[in-house]
This record gives sequence, structure tokens and C-alpha cells, in this order.
Amino acid sequence: MTTASLALCFDAPLQSWGTRSRGIIRDTTREPTKSGVVGLLAAALGKHRGDDEATEALANLHMAVRVDREGILERDYHTTQNVPTTEGKGHRTVVSERYYLADALFLVVLEGDPALLQELHDRVDRPHWPLFFGRRAFVPARPLLTREALSEQPAADVIATHSWLEIDVDVRNTERLRPATDRAPLRTVTDCTPTTPGAEPRHDHPVSIAQRTFRTRHVLVADTDLTDEMIRTGETSCS
Repeated sequence: MTTASLALCFDAPLQSWGTRSRGIIRDTTREPTKSGVVGLLAAALGKHRGDDEATEALANLHMAVRVDREGILERDYHTTQNVPTTEGKGHRTVVSERYYLADALFLVVLEGDPALLQELHDRVDRPHWPLFFGRRAFVPARPLLTREALSEQPAADVIATHSWLEIDVDVRNTERLRPATDRAPLRTVTDCTPTTPGAEPRHDHPVSIAQRTFRTRHVLVADTDLTDEMIRTGETSCS
């Protein structure tokens, strides 16, 4: 099968990628989860939450994430008053903590079936249902498709060579003038096999979105250099 990859830009003022978002603690990881990305892609295609076959096809895509801007981890303190008690004899106040990432920017690369990636390419900018990054209020700040969206490169090569998604001209100019050896590398999180040295488990591979069932996948956390060639002048690489 021909190698194919699809590169997406995840940019928004707020994003939240929870893996334990039940109860009063709504967490977020530091980068998009596979379950969150699959849910977003399923919404683009118009697949229902109970379509486990579509979920499996999307979850089986190899995923790699490059963190182009780490963002800031923030906590939101919520109180909800007059919540009925479980005994039905009164009301109570429920306190919850909700975490999210502010001003984060990610390059998400999917590798796999060329026909499926082409379909996703055709739909993410014209989604069946609205797209959001973890919570319905956290909508994309710019189009998801990058100018180099579809390629025949493996995801690892796209992560290492795709242009930096930073939109701030001053930030790009500062990094361009900085010696390459002084630039901070970009963190990467890539699907891998359990036997890969340094593999870390992540329990976010969706089996059924409707039933909220997941299995464990493994990822390798590493870095890639921010090279001169990745820092564009003029317009950024998002369409």
C-alpha cells in the first residue's frame, strides 16, 4: 500500500484533551489524545457515535503530534448550586475543577489508508457537524488543513520537515535570527509498538465512542529540531 499522510493544524485560544473527564475533575493532557482526534474526524465525516466500525478505521490510523507551541495549563473552578442529592431529600453545591490548554498549537499527522485520508482531506474544511478541540466551546481559530496537508511521506518525515505553524511574525523572525543550536526543539508524541524502547502507555485508543470504552496504545515522546527550512517567511502554512 502506498504511504500517505495528512497534516492538520490544531490552533485555538483554548483546547482540552481529557482522559479522565468523569466526575468533578476534568483533566487535560498536554497534547491531543487519539480519542479526541478520532471524535473530531468522525464529526467531520458525519459518523455517528455508535458507528464502531468507523471509529475503528479512524483509530487505526497512525498518529503523530508535534507541539509547535506548548501553551499554558489553566484550571477553571466551577460551582453548581441546587443539585439534587442522590437521596432526593434536598439540594447541594457541587464543586468541579476543569483544566485546559491556553494558546497551544499542534501539528497532528495521520498516516494510513490513502482513500480514507483523501476523504478526511475533503471533509475537514466542510465538516458534517461542527468541529471542536475537546469541548464544544473550543472551536478552531483557523482552518485545519495545512498547505502541505496531503503527502506520500510517512508521518515521521512530515513531523521532522513540515513548516512550523507559528502564526506570530515576530516570534518567527526571532527564531529565524537565533542560531539553530540555540533553538528549543519541538516535542513530539508518536504512536509506537509496546516493545519500542521508551514506549509510554496511553489509555485513549477509542473502541466505542458511544459506550466510552478505550484500550491502551503506546507512544514515544521525543523531540525534533526546528530547522531554518521549517521557519517560513510571509504567510503561515495553514490555508
